[in-house]
Amino acid sequence: MMQNVHLAPETDEDDLYSGYNDYNPTYDTEELENDTAFQQAVRTSHGRRPPITAKIPSTAVTRPVATGYGSKTSLASSMGRPMTGAIQDGVTRPMTAVRAAGFTKAALRGSAFDPLGQSRGPAPPLEAKNEDSPEEKIRQLEKKVNELVEESCIANSCGDLKLALEKAKDAGRKERVLVRQREQVTTPESINLDLTYSVLFNLASQYSANEMYAEALNTYQVIVKNKMFSNAGRLKVNMGNIYLKQRNYSKAIKFYRMALDQIPSVHKEMSYFAVGDRDKMKKAFQKLIAVPLEIDEDDKYISPSDDPHTNLVIEAIKNDHLRQMERERKAMAEKYIMTAAKLIAPVIETSFAVGYDWCVEVVKASQYVELANDLEINKAITYLRQKDFNQAVETLKMFEKKDSRVKSAAATNLSFLYYLENEFAQASSYADLAVNSDRYNPSALTNKGNTVFANGDYEKAAEFYKEALRNDSSCTEALYNIGLTYKRLNRLDEALDCFLKLHAILRNSAQVLYQIANVYELMEDPNQAIEWLMQLISVVPTDSRALSKLGELYDSEGDKSQAFQYYYESYRYFPSNIEVIEWLGAYYIDTQFCEKAIQYFERASLIQPTQVKWQLMVASCFRRSGNYQKALDTYKEIHRKFPENVECLRFLVRLCTDIGLKEVQEYATKLKRLEKMKEIREQRIKSGRDSSGGSRGRREGSAGSDSGQNCTASSKGERLSAKLRALPGTNEPYESSSNKEIDASYVDPLGPQAERPKTAAKKRIDEDDFADEELGDDLLPE
Repeated sequence: MMQNVHLAPETDEDDLYSGYNDYNPTYDTEELENDTAFQQAVRTSHGRRPPITAKIPSTAVTRPVATGYGSKTSLASSMGRPMTGAIQDGVTRPMTAVRAAGFTKAALRGSAFDPLGQSRGPAPPLEAKNEDSPEEKIRQLEKKVNELVEESCIANSCGDLKLALEKAKDAGRKERVLVRQREQVTTPESINLDLTYSVLFNLASQYSANEMYAEALNTYQVIVKNKMFSNAGRLKVNMGNIYLKQRNYSKAIKFYRMALDQIPSVHKEMSYFAVGDRDKMKKAFQKLIAVPLEIDEDDKYISPSDDPHTNLVIEAIKNDHLRQMERERKAMAEKYIMTAAKLIAPVIETSFAVGYDWCVEVVKASQYVELANDLEINKAITYLRQKDFNQAVETLKMFEKKDSRVKSAAATNLSFLYYLENEFAQASSYADLAVNSDRYNPSALTNKGNTVFANGDYEKAAEFYKEALRNDSSCTEALYNIGLTYKRLNRLDEALDCFLKLHAILRNSAQVLYQIANVYELMEDPNQAIEWLMQLISVVPTDSRALSKLGELYDSEGDKSQAFQYYYESYRYFPSNIEVIEWLGAYYIDTQFCEKAIQYFERASLIQPTQVKWQLMVASCFRRSGNYQKALDTYKEIHRKFPENVECLRFLVRLCTDIGLKEVQEYATKLKRLEKMKEIREQRIKSGRDSSGGSRGRREGSAGSDSGQNCTASSKGERLSAKLRALPGTNEPYESSSNKEIDASYVDPLGPQAERPKTAAKKRIDEDDFADEELGDDLLPE
């Protein structure tokens, strides 16, 4: 033990820096042969034991023990591990015990310290992707589908609905290919359901945006029926919205209820209105009002001084992007508040008026105080929807002393209401008040034009409509009304130009489509009129008047089969149109199907029971079809209801004579008496005309007038006598009768006059057929 103990000489007591350059023999590999512990570890399994962590020597740099003789100190290590900082063969061991820092066993043999592995040279190049592998193809196809969905959404936001739909369809096709490839390569469980859902949902949305409602509903059904899509039941709200646009209100309510039933319990708090919780609706509305808007007041953009630099700054920021964002945020907040107020006001109290008053008071106490007036106007509109005209007027009259903007809005609605009541003087008065309060209000100018239009001053009305369009080029009501005005002025080219412009804005407006067709008809272009009417019935396929108008145009072109198709469709949707019934009955008579015409004339007799001609036509059809007994019974029933009808008695005499009935004498006697009375009456009329014509001729000093009147009366008498003399005798055959024998008050459809149905008396579809055509104002203020 003592051989390892060295005593420092006294002469070295003052040498403070001695020993630092001494060599530590502990890390000398050449002395391992003399290291007893190392040799024992090599010969036995002692060295294979796991080292005890607590006994591992510290990695701190150990100062070697100084010796007086500069000899090497042999510090044995039981583990045979050199300490950190030891120098062997001129190489310093790294000061770490972690192998990953670059320490290798080769360092013990004199290798240079290279922790970053720079001596190994550059790293080998990355392995190139195999683009032909199925996994890579699937990955690229999935990326392409996502890109198409994004492009479709961007196109929709830019207003290019057609491109958005094409992109959505392309995404759907590629997504189906992707699903098939995944099924071939991997298991079906690895299909990306989120991607499938987003593709289908986007496709349905684009169909709906393009008004392809049937396709949109089918796509939504695919999503809703797939149980793998969570919360897909919410899309029934979208389906309900589509049915609402189609005015299929029963189905819309059904789908809204289905969506409400599928709302999870965690979302019930969002449906206070649906569950009818009044208190929570009020609290939610108050919370909505209290949401801070965090935008600058308008006073900030008003210059407080005449400093030109300040004015330039204010002018620069008055309409910059930040200011536009503030306006959008404020408009959005006002829209939400107004929508919520209109939604809950009718249900939070015992009456909608009390509910509106509560909402108005809450709004007045908030930062949105200017919305209180708009709520009051909506209250008046609600009165109007409930057909309480007086309350609506009283509510709007409260605004006559308000500021100009509110006064103009209230006066506009009052003008509209009085116009509906045909009180044009009052309507004109309030229209003037609205225009004077706000000359740039397009609705006020449109109402003023309507009142002038009603008085027949079409040129002046057109000026008001033009001014409304100059103030607001998107005022479709003014553009529509100016088209009607030009049509009344017979300026058809200008009217057509207005309606075509409006059609570019309102693509599926039934009124606009009809007006274009009507203008083409007035311009004597039936082919174009038919083309636009075809577009009209694609929008409103159940419009009976549009269908009958199509039938009339085809009939005027000589296409009886097409005319019959559209007249029949019109009759199917509205079986009470006398003109359509008459045409269909005459059509069947022309085609020698008299028995089919009977049902139409019978319906006409039910609609107009006091008109004898329909019942006479029914009897005539029975007679022409060979059912003489039914014809006789029908004539008897007509004679009972109309005993002084000469035509009925004539046919009764004919039928009774041919059949050999004893009542023939009775009917013949009645017929002679009626004819005698009719002849006397005609002679009295003739003599009265002669006397009045003679006196008028003497007063005017003109003899030509008298002779003309005599000739007219004489010719009428001769025609009447000819008809009476032409009555067949009792022995003449039945079918020898001529239609010319029948009186002018009844036209037998079986004769030459029935070759084409009468159209002169038909009511032409005009702007009056649409109740709201000439009243183009919105009830809501601008």
